Amino acid sequence: MSELPLPPARRQLGTSGIEASAIAWGMWRTTDGGFGTSDLAKLVHTALDAGIDLLDTADIYGFDGSDGFGDAEALFGEVLRAEPALRGRMVLASKGGIIPPRPYDQSRAYMDSALEASLTRLGVERIDLYQIHRPDILTHPQELASFLEGAVQSGKVGAIGVSNFTCPQIETLSHLLDTPLATTQPEISPLRVEPMENGETDQAIRLGLTTMAWSPLGGGRLMRPESEHDRTVARVLGEIAETQNIDRAVAAYSWLMAHPAGIIPIVGSQNAERISEAASALTVQWTREEWYRVFTAARGAPLP
Repeated sequence: MSELPLPPARRQLGTSGIEASAIAWGMWRTTDGGFGTSDLAKLVHTALDAGIDLLDTADIYGFDGSDGFGDAEALFGEVLRAEPALRGRMVLASKGGIIPPRPYDQSRAYMDSALEASLTRLGVERIDLYQIHRPDILTHPQELASFLEGAVQSGKVGAIGVSNFTCPQIETLSHLLDTPLATTQPEISPLRVEPMENGETDQAIRLGLTTMAWSPLGGGRLMRPESEHDRTVARVLGEIAETQNIDRAVAAYSWLMAHPAGIIPIVGSQNAERISEAASALTVQWTREEWYRVFTAARGAPLP
């Protein structure tokens, strides 16, 4: 059975000209459990030293349901202020467009203020990749396009993208933009393969978007299965991981990276060893038979 090509160590973010590591590290949980500046600094160094330089955050990270909006960005900003040289070693990504506890607002006025607030919290003049976190159906896409164009033209943003947008929403927004979208960030994992069949990854390939996968371990359920389906997928993935002498999490990352859409998994672990280990996914090679074994288990039905 033919082997799939190994993923490249680095990928272009769309057609933006920005190059980043083929694996990202995300800061969704960096404000959990009394996490401090020194704790985050250690993880940032761990990621960068492992060759993972695409670092992903968002203005809503840190919100606990009643408080904490902006806390993850603010904490990251403290790290960057303490060690300014770190900024030049990373591709900094953030997101905006959600107002707690979950109204969405992508009006030009709000997004201008959200971007300024993120820049201030982070203590930077430019965010390399700025993504709209979730779609606001009450904002006309032309208004959102106007904000995104302005953000790039001002130099405050290097590249633009979307997260959790549907195919029609991406198509419409792309049509109204002169600056091409660089990325799309859906939830994809061996436990959620719908984007591989519903047109999302195909659209990304057609439009030249780089796909970034959030929750690539299925919210941790690949490591701690909760349902019979979880257990089946974890078992199949684990069997293949064992033949490669790798951890199941590394197998999951590499499985996504083997897809022709050039998927960048966002590692969510706050464990330094796990972050370093994730980089080994670059060396894992899949055969078509192995890859489809996982895909078939994920679908829960035989291939047509």
